[in-house]
Amino acid sequence: MQKYGFANQRSGVFGRLQEELSDVIDVKNPEETLASERRRARLEAEALAFSSDHYLADLFEDDEINRLVKFTPWWSKLSPSTEQKGESAVSFSDEEKEQLRKFTNRSFLLDKTSRCQAWLSLLDILLAYSYEVRSAEGEHNVESPWTIRKLSGTLCWLETYSCLRDVLVSFGRRVLCYPLYRHFALVALSVCDTAKILQSGKACVLKCLLDIHKVFRENDPAYILNDLYITDYCIWIQRVSSKKMLELASMLQHTLLQKKDLELELDELESAARIVVEEEEQASTESSSSDSSSESEESVAEEQGCSDSKQGGGETCKDSPSEPSSSPSSPIPALSSVALSPSVNRKAGVESSDSQGRRQLIQDLGRQMTEEMRISADSCSSGAGEMLFADE
Repeated sequence: MQKYGFANQRSGVFGRLQEELSDVIDVKNPEETLASERRRARLEAEALAFSSDHYLADLFEDDEINRLVKFTPWWSKLSPSTEQKGESAVSFSDEEKEQLRKFTNRSFLLDKTSRCQAWLSLLDILLAYSYEVRSAEGEHNVESPWTIRKLSGTLCWLETYSCLRDVLVSFGRRVLCYPLYRHFALVALSVCDTAKILQSGKACVLKCLLDIHKVFRENDPAYILNDLYITDYCIWIQRVSSKKMLELASMLQHTLLQKKDLELELDELESAARIVVEEEEQASTESSSSDSSSESEESVAEEQGCSDSKQGGGETCKDSPSEPSSSPSSPIPALSSVALSPSVNRKAGVESSDSQGRRQLIQDLGRQMTEEMRISADSCSSGAGEMLFADE
């Protein structure tokens, strides 16, 4: 029977919860599915879920994205390393204090591998939480449990990570595949937010975990994830070394994540999309030039006709309609170059005819790019992670 849960120490839980299984995790048979099989299935599901049309819409029509980028989460006001100074910049509500009292006080004996998995899964969960807080602008909603669960490979696929880069790549891919707002800038900001949370000390991390616990507790059947992960994290985090937390924050800040690392062909897709924009702008310019040229030729012809009439009898131009002049070429209807794809009207979903045409171009382009996509399931070595998690 396969292991999962906090520090990969649980098993047999989903055997008793078959009806709720599909509403909590995406693994079909968690009790019998190997960790390598879960990862392969996760990568395949992400490749199928990725929508180039949605990604390009958020990339080029980014008004809402810009609003989210400007949002300031509550932890941004905290001073780094306040806990190291013996202070606590984080206060807990009465409800949070009561929840802490309800937790069973126990210790966890983890070997080096289990500690590494626990830290990396914590990072994965905090990344998903950071994105949810920013995307909801600090106000949880009915989608919050789904968003946190879906963006965390740990919670959604019972994933176990061996290095920090694995965590970042998984999170980045899932942000660009599943939620409403799919922009790489939100991936980068979530990483920065999570580093800030870790820098602010155990109290800040604990407050985030308690918030997640409440979100899941009030949603059926997401509460199962509290039993598997979040409750144990709330207890464990109070006993860990603050130094290790700061080391993890430093590693997170110094790990470079690029679009190419996500293996979704984003750079190629964006380059091809920009070519489409340039071609449409050029076609629009040529159309305008053709219209101006045609109007100029008609004006010259009319002036010439009036001149000839005055010389030969005078009344033709004034009283008789002139023959329609034939333009050597018909003007090309101008295409809007304001946006690459139709505006993602998240309330009404209304599209103009020009936008519909542009949408078809992007959809065709997206299908072509998707067909060429190849997802690699190779995992990286534990590397620096072993140094960080060697001792508690």
